[in-house]
Amino acid sequence: MDLATILGIVLGFAALILAFVMEGGHLTSLIGITAFMIVFGGTFGATLTSYGLADMVGLPKLLMKAIKTPPDRRAVLIEEIVKLAEIARRDGLLALENHPIEDPFLKKGIMLVVDGTDAELTEQILWADVEAMEQRHARGYGIFQTMGGFAPTMGIIGTVMGLVHVLSSLDDPSSLGPAIAVAFLATLYGVASANVLWLPIHNKLKLRSKEEVAERQLIIEGVLGIQAGENPRMLREKLIVHLPPRVRAAEQKAAAPAGARAMAPGGE
Repeated sequence: MDLATILGIVLGFAALILAFVMEGGHLTSLIGITAFMIVFGGTFGATLTSYGLADMVGLPKLLMKAIKTPPDRRAVLIEEIVKLAEIARRDGLLALENHPIEDPFLKKGIMLVVDGTDAELTEQILWADVEAMEQRHARGYGIFQTMGGFAPTMGIIGTVMGLVHVLSSLDDPSSLGPAIAVAFLATLYGVASANVLWLPIHNKLKLRSKEEVAERQLIIEGVLGIQAGENPRMLREKLIVHLPPRVRAAEQKAAAPAGARAMAPGGE
């Protein structure tokens, strides 16, 4: 689980509620069923109109994607690509046809190479796949951005509706204060849900998409390197630039020849 996402949402709402209580407010005054219905019902209704039923049904899956941390597979992919490059260099590209490859995108690229597809066409096909994936992702995380835009507006609508009700009963001045407070709950719900829930989830899913694109960029470079017959060791050096510095240093040390490690400071 991605603790940053969960803790961030919890901390955001907790800070708002705690600050309200510290100012002398009561938690019960933050509960408004009608305001909740207006803001969340209106937000989901407007978003459903903007997209479609299939998109809204997929919201739970997108939420799970936001709160789960995907494994960083770049180091594993580099090792697999280098291994494939060694096989291709030793036995030829056709030897890769029956080699088991788990990642579907990497397998697709290798099959294009094995089939003798031109390098430029191979790159175009793979990048077209990446662009299609980006468009699917953009539609998914765009839903939360849309909800983040509608929620404050629905909050204002709810507040205006509440104030209309307040102004229609001015004959009882003693009830004006509580009634106005309830009316402004809708604005609170709308602004808080947009800035603590919907927009942060949009940003997290957008980040997940960028990470997946970076992973596929690594695969494309690896596939093209294999097709060009690059030296596996040089191909590794070219691909590890995609790794974080700490992981990159560990990969370089693990890939170094035994003699080089022995000569290095602290080497055995």
